[in-house]
Amino acid sequence: MIESLVAFSVRYRWIVLALVAFVTVASTGVAAHLFRINTDVERLIDPKEPWRQDEINFEQAFPQRSNTIVAVINGETPEETEEAATNLAKALTAHKNLIETVYRPDGGPFFDKNGLLLMSQADLDKTLESLTQQQGLLGPLAADPSLRGVMRVLTLGARGVKTGDAKLEDLEKPMGQIDATLQKVLAGQPARMSWQELLSNGESSVTDKMKFVVIQPVLDFNALEPGYQATKLIRNVAQDLKIDSEHGLRMRLTGTVAVADEEFATLSEDAGINNSIIVGAIVLFLWLALRSGKLVGAVIITTFAGLIVTAALGLLMVKELNPISVAFAALFVGLGIDFGIQFSVRYRADRYEQPTLESAIRAAARGVGWSLTLAAVSLVAGFFAFLPTAFRGVSELGLIAGVGMVVAFLFALTLLPALIAVFKPEGEKAAVQTDWLVGVDPWIIRNRKPILIAVGLVTLAGAPLLWHLPFDSNPMHLRSPKTQSIATYLDLIKNPETSPNFIDVLAPNVEAVPTLSQKLMALPVTASVNSIDTFVPRDQDKKLAQIADTAQLLDPVLNPGRRPPPPTDADNVKALKDAATALNGVSGDAKGDQKGAQEAKQLAGTLDKLAAGPVQQREAASVALTKDLVPLLARLRDLLHPEKITLENLPPQLKADWVAADGRARIEVHPKGDSNDDTVLRTFSDEVLKVAPHATGAPVATTQSSYTILGAFVQAAVTAFVLIFVILSVALRKPWDVAMTLGPLVIATLWTLMALRLIGMPLNFANIIALPLMLAVGVAFHIYYVIAWRAGVTDMLASSLTRAIFFSALTTGSAFGSLVLSSHPGTASMGKLLALSLFFTLVAAFFVVPATLGEPPVQPDEDRPEAEKAAGAALRKSTGLKDPVPAK
Repeated sequence: MIESLVAFSVRYRWIVLALVAFVTVASTGVAAHLFRINTDVERLIDPKEPWRQDEINFEQAFPQRSNTIVAVINGETPEETEEAATNLAKALTAHKNLIETVYRPDGGPFFDKNGLLLMSQADLDKTLESLTQQQGLLGPLAADPSLRGVMRVLTLGARGVKTGDAKLEDLEKPMGQIDATLQKVLAGQPARMSWQELLSNGESSVTDKMKFVVIQPVLDFNALEPGYQATKLIRNVAQDLKIDSEHGLRMRLTGTVAVADEEFATLSEDAGINNSIIVGAIVLFLWLALRSGKLVGAVIITTFAGLIVTAALGLLMVKELNPISVAFAALFVGLGIDFGIQFSVRYRADRYEQPTLESAIRAAARGVGWSLTLAAVSLVAGFFAFLPTAFRGVSELGLIAGVGMVVAFLFALTLLPALIAVFKPEGEKAAVQTDWLVGVDPWIIRNRKPILIAVGLVTLAGAPLLWHLPFDSNPMHLRSPKTQSIATYLDLIKNPETSPNFIDVLAPNVEAVPTLSQKLMALPVTASVNSIDTFVPRDQDKKLAQIADTAQLLDPVLNPGRRPPPPTDADNVKALKDAATALNGVSGDAKGDQKGAQEAKQLAGTLDKLAAGPVQQREAASVALTKDLVPLLARLRDLLHPEKITLENLPPQLKADWVAADGRARIEVHPKGDSNDDTVLRTFSDEVLKVAPHATGAPVATTQSSYTILGAFVQAAVTAFVLIFVILSVALRKPWDVAMTLGPLVIATLWTLMALRLIGMPLNFANIIALPLMLAVGVAFHIYYVIAWRAGVTDMLASSLTRAIFFSALTTGSAFGSLVLSSHPGTASMGKLLALSLFFTLVAAFFVVPATLGEPPVQPDEDRPEAEKAAGAALRKSTGLKDPVPAK
């Protein structure tokens, strides 16, 4: 049948070429129209999985938390950072065509007014006590928030030290901060002093200088990067607002949309040059194998035509590719080209024996048709073993690659023979074999036992390594840390206050939040819990009373009845000189090693220089020192007069972030320890799930997906093994021959896993696909040898068969090399493991299989299929062997 198909393709070569050309052109149009990559890692898992159902349920309850871009803004001072975040959020709300919603989770009027109420009791006590102690500082500043007023406060402070009412060391940090600001003014540099830091004695948290703007963009799903236009807008708006390093600010974008878009960019990064290198390597190896430009051209045309058709069929079947299924192209080239090499090398061997090109093509079909068919069926079975698994990413890859193997097989038996017939390559002048390997097969046969003993000892010695195989279940480690979105994510997880690695728990209603929060907080793995109660505190009455008492004390201080007129430059000069004199006085009285003495002396000198300088410097100094003073005083006045918070007066966006439209309430649970550590996250997830079985979030997804994916690969590996075993049992009919085909593959797989442990390369969600995949790939190589052995071929390593397998492996390795060169860590790790598996598969094929098989059978096996008998006769003829004499 195969020979007839090939003969038909040769006889009607132009019709075959026309049909394939039409199908390829049509497929090109289909693939170009449908091409899309969805980089959402959540989509890689079957939505029917219970934990994915919980995720989907949560996303439906809080849709605004999905498909977001998070702008992370850092500044030199808290005031500058808050101002930049506020301005960005305000500016983006005007672009309704690209931005759906903009939300400030950590700032805005609500927090400016009710910030004290949202503090813990301990923090509130500390803050109110500090404000009370600073009323002596706040009063003069509120009365005269100018350069003159600041200098008068300094003068009063110095006099207090002189009289013993204050300590010089208490003024150390404020003097240093003021001096640093004024030094920048004198140097002509941008300067702005943080009063928030000054009043907190220089202490600040990470979130003081890091603010967030959460943006839900309008996504264009017809584009390869759906959030590209929105991201571009955000960056342009930030640039217009001078949120850049020149102005002491930095904006970075992260979030699901930014991560997905940048991941696609990473997948396509350097694709042109990498693919050029890989294609060049494949062409080189094809030339070394075939020694004919026409044959090389025929194989390349066949392979890439098949690739285009496979791409179109794949997109028609799965609608969109994912970060794993996109690897089908490298797999198709690496595996599909094997059919072309096997057929072409066999054609060369038969061309030396056959008088005409057409007869050589038919002889090649007889020689490799059976083994190619068996290899193709095994490859399809290996890929289709992924279909029933819950790991949708590789399930789709298995579907596309499996269909691709069918395409590659059909094209190798139709398009390739037709092209060879059209190109008419020259005949062979010598037999296609490797003479220098003639003695290797006899050596292996003579030393079978030592080789098999060595194989057994190596496998047993390495077995303990299998108990310590590293597995990295964190999907973020599969993404490039060089991209801004992932680099920002990795930066955020370093601090518990900003880490996105938290778990979301849904309470049935707001009333159930306190009890459930208490249970979650009692877990030893929990660091903190946030909920609607964080923003509608249940202990407000006590706090309101405390704040009211403090307001009664500070209101007269912050709202002085009389204010002096704005200062003139002469007033400022006088105030500067008075402050300098007072500071010189206390520094002179202080001992040399007393804390603050040096700062007082240095600041006095700076003030003298400023007093003696041009008026423009004093005007700049006034702006630098007071720009954030007036807003701070206004905010303090608001903070001391909060109103009781209820669900009704809570800002709608803030309320929607914690209470769903159906009344369910979200509880946010943060872990103790390193939230980027897999063990920490797994323990955290397992403990929280005991209290809340339907909890979701990154730790749960990371943990549960690892269980799902590992289970999927065990299922796929077992399924592939069983399917291939059944196929080989039906085809080869002898259990021993089946065992000899599969046994070395199992050994090659074990060696691959041992090597992973030795080189410290972990298994992950991307590269683990190599293991069941190489089972299918290795079967193809081993099938070629087993069928040749059953046909009575002796010097297999010196035959054209080994030449074909060797160069097929090189081209396959080159195709996998395109994955290794990827800038995307997950794709690169897949390529590395595939290449490693391929190496051990070849070692097993070239040495373990011949040693296991031993001497070929002396007489033909009458039970073999007719196709195999014909293939055996062709193999024996091409290798110079005579048909075996039947035993008497």
